[in-house]
Amino acid sequence: MTQSERNSTHDEPAVTIDAKVALVTGGGRGIGRDIAHGLAFAGAAVAVLARSTSEVDEVAAAIEREGGRALAVTADVTDYLAVERAVARIEKTLGPIDLLINNAGVGGTRGAFWDVAPDEWWRVVEINLRGPASCARAVLPGMIERRRGRIINVASDVATRTTTRNLDYACSKAALLRLTDCLAASVKEHGVSVFALSPGMVRTRMTEAYWGPDAGVRRLPDMAWTPPEQVVTFVLGLASGRADALSGRYLHVRQGTLGERIAKTEDIVRDDLLILGLRTSP
Repeated sequence: MTQSERNSTHDEPAVTIDAKVALVTGGGRGIGRDIAHGLAFAGAAVAVLARSTSEVDEVAAAIEREGGRALAVTADVTDYLAVERAVARIEKTLGPIDLLINNAGVGGTRGAFWDVAPDEWWRVVEINLRGPASCARAVLPGMIERRRGRIINVASDVATRTTTRNLDYACSKAALLRLTDCLAASVKEHGVSVFALSPGMVRTRMTEAYWGPDAGVRRLPDMAWTPPEQVVTFVLGLASGRADALSGRYLHVRQGTLGERIAKTEDIVRDDLLILGLRTSP
């Protein structure tokens, strides 16, 4: 992402983020890489975590060349002890973590549910649900003690609707929405906010595998793809603290700006909108 793209506001005012140290999982490529650069450009020291050492090293080095502070960390988010060690290293090197971006994730398996190996199906759920839960568990004690912190879970619109493909992905992301609102309710009194954010369809290695020209399914038109800088702008807005009253809510980058959501906070909270729920008959 270029500097001009990072400066793009998409109708949002310039913001100052309320985070000195941020941890971005899945930060070695795709959306995570762009978010890491955006946070560093906004002034945060950024820990870039992923399983691929070469990728996180490259992102951290690029951030430092641009004048930012970054730390490359290699860990599997489904391994809690590894995550705990990573958090300890980050906080020793950069300082207390103010912001966690739970971005690490994988796409679902192809084929009908009954044709997918159970272990392969469950591995998707582990990465997309256990990963964010492990990372949140590792940073929350410190956030609660300091009475400040924000967690942004990268979710997906597929969590809110019925699908016949990628059931493992859909189930894992639906569970992530529930984890988000339950955590938000649990930590509200401790000054910590938790959000679920859907970036829409951003061109990454994962999305191109399913929706690109060689995916074997209907190709998405260019207008359906979300520009990466739009996601970064939304994340910076959440990191600023302006939207803390919407903690626990599910926010979609393509369904209005953050400013528009903030303006409707009273209605959203009163009517309990943007949250996983069950509609029942009278």
